[in-house]
Amino acid sequence: MTITIAANSVPKPPAEIIEGFRGAPTSVISDNLARLPGAVGLKPYHRGAKLVGTAFTVRTRPGDNLAIHRALELVGPGDVIVVDGGGDETRALVGEIMKNIAQWRKAEGYVIDGAIRDVAAFAADDFPCYARAVIHRGPYKNGPGEINVPVTIGGSVISPGDIVVGDEDGVVSFPAAGAAALLEAVRAQVAREEETMKAIREGRYQGSYGKS
Repeated sequence: MTITIAANSVPKPPAEIIEGFRGAPTSVISDNLARLPGAVGLKPYHRGAKLVGTAFTVRTRPGDNLAIHRALELVGPGDVIVVDGGGDETRALVGEIMKNIAQWRKAEGYVIDGAIRDVAAFAADDFPCYARAVIHRGPYKNGPGEINVPVTIGGSVISPGDIVVGDEDGVVSFPAAGAAALLEAVRAQVAREEETMKAIREGRYQGSYGKS
């Protein structure tokens, strides 16, 4: 069946913006997006590295990974492979070999609204992978699918080129257009929270955190 490719690559914001979010907790990013965006139900399966990059999106039929294989021919440095698998947990869409291909292509990681397998290989590696479940059953490779179209991941709409950030708490995404202002707000909140922690350590905390 047909794999529709809307674009072979995605636009990327300036490198300094992307790198600025590498030290930003997803919780604080979410706070500054009105606590609304963010994929629900996904968890990290890798060893612990931070995920930061731009969304290279894939929509596939549940349990079928043909479109992901096609996407792996196109992704490159800075791309996060974001897969809308319809939340299906009955067949794994990605395993160790596809992890290694993505790494070889210098992609930043996977975000999969679906299942993976070969989980031990992910757990032993820093290559980021967020998914909904683990199962040994493999996928079909028949299609159809779409590449670089808006997708839904755990209730969150992600468009090609959106910035994607993942850490131990989960995954959040947002358009690149407002990223500079968002980064400034995130840094300001991090500074306020660091001051709160310092006040607690020094015994001078007076309840300001509950009012923010």
